[in-house]
Amino acid sequence: MKSRLFQRTGWTRIFPPLTWLAGYKPSWLRHDTIAGVTLAAYAIPVSLAYAGLAGLPPQVGIYGYMLGGIGYALLGSSRQLAVGPTSAISLMIAGTVGSLAGADAIRFAQIASLSACAVALLCLIAWLFKLSILVRLVSDSILVGFKAGAGLTIIMSQLPSLFGVAGGGHNFFDRAIRLAGQLGDVNLLVLAIGVAAILLLLLGERFLPGRPVGLTVVALAILMATLFGLPSRGIPVTGNIPEGLPAFEVPTFGMLEFEELFPIAAGCLLLAYIEGVSAARSFAAKHGYSLDVRQEFLGLGAANLAVAFGHGYPVAGGLSQSAVNDTAGARTPLALVVCSLALALCLLFFTGLLTNLPKAVLAGIVFAAVYKMVDVRALIRMWKVSRIDFYAAAIALVSVLLLGILQGVLLASLASIFLLLGRASQPNIAFLGRLPGTGRFSDSARHEGVEPLIGVIAFRPEASLLYINAETILETVLKALRKSSDVKLVACDLSASPYIDLAGARMLLDLHDELVSRQVTFCIVGAHAQLRDLLRAEGLADRTDSDAWLRTLDSVLDEGKARERSGLQQERPSGP
Repeated sequence: MKSRLFQRTGWTRIFPPLTWLAGYKPSWLRHDTIAGVTLAAYAIPVSLAYAGLAGLPPQVGIYGYMLGGIGYALLGSSRQLAVGPTSAISLMIAGTVGSLAGADAIRFAQIASLSACAVALLCLIAWLFKLSILVRLVSDSILVGFKAGAGLTIIMSQLPSLFGVAGGGHNFFDRAIRLAGQLGDVNLLVLAIGVAAILLLLLGERFLPGRPVGLTVVALAILMATLFGLPSRGIPVTGNIPEGLPAFEVPTFGMLEFEELFPIAAGCLLLAYIEGVSAARSFAAKHGYSLDVRQEFLGLGAANLAVAFGHGYPVAGGLSQSAVNDTAGARTPLALVVCSLALALCLLFFTGLLTNLPKAVLAGIVFAAVYKMVDVRALIRMWKVSRIDFYAAAIALVSVLLLGILQGVLLASLASIFLLLGRASQPNIAFLGRLPGTGRFSDSARHEGVEPLIGVIAFRPEASLLYINAETILETVLKALRKSSDVKLVACDLSASPYIDLAGARMLLDLHDELVSRQVTFCIVGAHAQLRDLLRAEGLADRTDSDAWLRTLDSVLDEGKARERSGLQQERPSGP
């Protein structure tokens, strides 16, 4: 039973707080407060790590969680979704914005904020035109491959910080080659710190789920670095983080041409929307309320607009931070507001405590956050169950490794579309036989024991008849006709075809004309309403028995047998 609290109509659909604040229970405040503080404890180390991954100052990651959470709380429709920097978007910003900004750090930050503003604008456009189909643009198989490629790319980008070497490179393989050439320069102390952080994080994830293990590891690392003077020994650390809240400014427009900015914003939007809605749907199903997928565009847009004015970079809802929020007991988006307040206090008073945080620990935090993205079991299962899905995942994986996150996600989206078109172009065409003792028919190739239809070819396209598969259906039926002898009737059962376009109707006309030239009768059965309208418009009612369109295959065949028996009786000579 779905909660009445989140049934929205009119203005409450556009501004969800009107609903959840009106029904807010005082007992929920404790849960939202605990969840918000817990989320802030999770967000601090992760946001620092992701900002470094994006190539931006560490405090920028905290800005993303603080401002993005408030923006989403105002217009988002999910109760548990937590918004902030994500690993994939961070790496995308590093690769795309870095190439546009060159070595200018100020320009880099300005383009990153402008990208967030562009994402917000695209979200508004997508909301106006109801483009929630974006969530279905990338198939699950493509998403598995993309995540695996992104996870491997992110891990490879962090290995230099983990080993204490310079690293470098443009894609996964280039980075791997350069790292292999620098293995002789590995700083063993840096490696030990990073490995220890990873082990503690993994153990905490295993035995202390839902606890602020990341923040604890960060505190221990800072304490050890300070006590043993690790910065003076050449261990890279975060350094000074500016205190205070971000200064709100309008992003600098005109820095990029449209053709430069649009791919970045579109890629970020696609990643953010798919990941955010997927996570939000899982929590909505868990807690029994409906998610407004169109409203999520406004929530995501508000989050990115707030971040853009606060010198941040594009943000999204993620499964890991949302799971932390949910496990800690979040009841409403007020938990995000509490998290933002806690992060604001950290920026005002506690940034000095983060000065001696080793960068190897941040690399370990990224590793622990993204290693599950490489889902080897899912890839193996695809190989065993569906090779076409495995190949689709492999395309996405390799494209990310070779081309990077932005080009990889765009190519993965195209691969999803072509995969869908490829599947639609090769529909299953069932050649039917009668199930013994019944008036039902089934695919002869898939079921044993069906009775063949003597002198009849009955076929059922198990898909809509469209321009993309019409030629395939025609060729398949004619091939079956050439293999059969003494065929008197070809019956097309359209009961499994929900839609037909002009190319599909013309294919049936071509089939009719070919059968007439061979002196074979053609009939259509089981046609739905839309199909009948188009068939009439294309003139098939004049060439076939339109009365049969509504009937079943069994009744048409029985009527044919009755006519045949009647004809035989009339041909018999009368008795003496």
